[in-house]
Amino acid sequence: MRRLGLILLSMTLFISFNGHSAHHGEAKAHQKAVLVTGSSSGLGLRMTQELSKNGFFVYAGVLHKDEMKVMNAMENVTAVQFDVRNQNEIDAAVTFVKEQGRGLYGLINNAGVAVFGPMIELPVEQLQYQFDVNVLGPFRVTQAFAPLIIESKGRIATTGSIAGILSSSMFGAYSMSKHAIEAYTDALSKEMTRFGVSVHVIEPGNYASNIGNAANKLLKDTNYWTDDSQYVQERDGMIAGLTQVEKGADPIDVAQAALHIMQSDEPKLRYMVTATVGQADVTIRRQISKMLELNNGQVHQFDRARLIEMLDEEIDKMSKNKAAAK
Repeated sequence: MRRLGLILLSMTLFISFNGHSAHHGEAKAHQKAVLVTGSSSGLGLRMTQELSKNGFFVYAGVLHKDEMKVMNAMENVTAVQFDVRNQNEIDAAVTFVKEQGRGLYGLINNAGVAVFGPMIELPVEQLQYQFDVNVLGPFRVTQAFAPLIIESKGRIATTGSIAGILSSSMFGAYSMSKHAIEAYTDALSKEMTRFGVSVHVIEPGNYASNIGNAANKLLKDTNYWTDDSQYVQERDGMIAGLTQVEKGADPIDVAQAALHIMQSDEPKLRYMVTATVGQADVTIRRQISKMLELNNGQVHQFDRARLIEMLDEEIDKMSKNKAAAK
């Protein structure tokens, strides 16, 4: 009788354990996973918070191991430590994500740095660093995780910037990297359509972020243009602006754009997100002025009537595409 009881108890434990495992596996299968690089602060942290509380499991990509504990303490979040400049670490992260058994539905290339300085004085090593993180970083990470995203017919997003449309004195290196992300997005979007994967870019304006800290220090330490009072004033104005970025608006709008990309049945290719109407105005106006600069004085220059007609045609095309998507 005792033996029969032990057998029954063993069977009960076996059924309970396997029932839990099946349920756990089912939960994993139904909860879409998203990898966010640069997740420990600023825009990436806000994205991680917004995605994890809205039904997604987030693999929080961090640069330093000491950042993992805080991220792991969040619900529906597991930290993954790797440097977007290091292919071996990226490959190890791919292996880790595969072993978790959730697959990967979304990738948000958010890790980034900012290098500022005049084009004729900026050391080439700093420009290389800027591109290694902001351009080659997303390139490496996307290539490595592409098979998982293709398998799930998921979504890829990269954090660009309105600096990918605008540029100005001292902003050249950073803007160059963000202009590159615009081109990268356009090409990748067309290439991934055949796999059922959609590609997107988020173009934030000025929000509270830690990205300006290193750039701010660099500008102060380098002391560019000390012998020219006009440029010193310009440089100091930029330093003041970077300081304000650290105290800027909560990037919740940026996080909600990321959520919309991963959640919506009709995600957009581009998400320009600005904290003020002024930032939106200057960005759109710059795009318009670029169009006019392209048209002005060329062999096949279009007159005002034709430009307006072309604009109307593009508006109609966008409206029809939206209607077709519904």
